[in-house]
Amino acid sequence: MTAALETVDVSCVFQVNQGFMKGSKPLRAVNGVSLKIPKGQVVGLVGESGCGKSTMASILLGLQEPTSGEVLYSGESAGSFDGKDIARRIQPIFQDPYSSLNPTKSIHSIVSLPLRIHNVGDPADWDRKVYDILDLVGLPRRVAQSYPSQLSGGQRQRVAIARALIMRPEVVICDEPTSALDVSVQSQILNLLQDLRQELGLTYLLISHNLAVVEHMADRVAVMYLGRIVEEADADTLFRDPRHPYTKALLGSVLTPDPSLGVPDTHLGTVFPNPIDPPLGCSFHPRCSACMDICSAQTPMPVTEGDHMTECHLYAPQEAVAV
Repeated sequence: MTAALETVDVSCVFQVNQGFMKGSKPLRAVNGVSLKIPKGQVVGLVGESGCGKSTMASILLGLQEPTSGEVLYSGESAGSFDGKDIARRIQPIFQDPYSSLNPTKSIHSIVSLPLRIHNVGDPADWDRKVYDILDLVGLPRRVAQSYPSQLSGGQRQRVAIARALIMRPEVVICDEPTSALDVSVQSQILNLLQDLRQELGLTYLLISHNLAVVEHMADRVAVMYLGRIVEEADADTLFRDPRHPYTKALLGSVLTPDPSLGVPDTHLGTVFPNPIDPPLGCSFHPRCSACMDICSAQTPMPVTEGDHMTECHLYAPQEAVAV
């Protein structure tokens, strides 16, 4: 099956100024990432802050040009599409509904904006489509005349979802779609996204650091560390049998309802890796409890067993480790 969205060995490098008379150094935000998002599925992309998740989202949305590699939309190179073509196919839902909505515009104006930009229909069509999409996301039609400041956080996020879906895109990139919301509202928004996926045949890329959200939503999960995908598997397999030490640490960091277990310790330390000066060999080895001599000297190759990919020397063939 052709993927709705795919990256092939995509990298993105920024030049970071080191200060007066020090020049600049490259920051490799995304480092050779190949990722497929099958049509109709939800792929979760997880990792700590700064691992490159949001840069990946910007590349997929056509907002950031990759330094190398290729992005494919339904098997066609992104280079054959202009910005409007990409926007028709892919839409984002951002983390913070407080800052992603223009406070000076009415909800009708905000939601209908994509229709006006793309010259779809006339004002009567805009009214009909706005009211239809508000119904679909569970908002009363009277909200169309309101302003963002008059709505709750959950209602604002529903407006952001309505704006993303009014052009009926094929793919929606959800970048931390519930992290700015109250816990009581998060499950409502997640269930809404699931219902809309079924009803409209949507494909999602779900970017999050919240593993509980990803486990609830995703069919497949990719784990990102310092710009690389270090593990990828279907969601059931990854949560049941994680292989990469980083994935195990992330899963070990999830709070449980049992107070006797206390606050979990990831054993990753308090110092985050520096993407401007990454370590040699495996980028995770300075924080890895299973580190071997080869880890600091040689970058691990991806090892795939069935549909489960792990980029770690622990799973490399023994003859490769011995080299």
